[in-house]
Amino acid sequence: MIEAADTGLEQIDAIVDHMLQSARILFITGAGISADSGLPTYRGVGGLYDGRITDDAMPIEEAVSGGTFARRPDITWKYLHEIGAATRGRTCNAGHRAIAELESHFDAVWVLTQNVDGFHRAAGSRNVIEIHGNAGELYCTGCEYTDRVDDYTLLAPLPRCPECNGVIRPRVVLFDEMLPQAAVDTLQRELEAGFDMIFAVGTSAVFPYIASPVIRARMQGRPTVEINPAETDLSAAVDYRVPARAAPALSEIARKYHRQRRTDTR
Repeated sequence: MIEAADTGLEQIDAIVDHMLQSARILFITGAGISADSGLPTYRGVGGLYDGRITDDAMPIEEAVSGGTFARRPDITWKYLHEIGAATRGRTCNAGHRAIAELESHFDAVWVLTQNVDGFHRAAGSRNVIEIHGNAGELYCTGCEYTDRVDDYTLLAPLPRCPECNGVIRPRVVLFDEMLPQAAVDTLQRELEAGFDMIFAVGTSAVFPYIASPVIRARMQGRPTVEINPAETDLSAAVDYRVPARAAPALSEIARKYHRQRRTDTR
């Protein structure tokens, strides 16, 4: 449990009151929720590539980009392997599990995640929009071959298709690539259905498609919540800001929600 006096979590009671009046909730999650599983945030403070140029004399955004993969897939895979090594053995945490457990108590709980680690599904969430893909899903760039792996150490430095010898790649959105249309369509459909409450958890919300649902909800008078130890561009725009790590904050919100729900049904 986390102490409200230490982190400003006195707002949680008000957040829970809104949850008790809500039927549909959207959680927008970023690297911060998986940081509590021990995953690096890659480019954030203390991240794997925080402010440094890669060994190939290019920023990580260029090394792990669609353009570089098309020209030099060996370079892109070099850093995909490096990122995979930093995340090996990690799994979902209490924050992911808190969101998943809440699904059964509302008409709909959806997760829009920028993370490619698959932890929301591993925790049991069913309504997940993986807007940047899933690193465990692989496909061949030359044929219809697909595979699933949990550990990149099982792969060659430059993985090749066993059927056509084409280059294998993860089903993720590399820098400068388009978002997957199916995920975009699902997000648009659910936004049109509407949400009674939106949480932004562990994300700097630098992408418009991440920030805009929060901004639109606020303009519509829907409660908005940010959970993040650091201030972001969204901080001044939300109704409630919880300056804490994702896993303890979400666990506390879920705990208080269930306690209040039991009290209200007596």
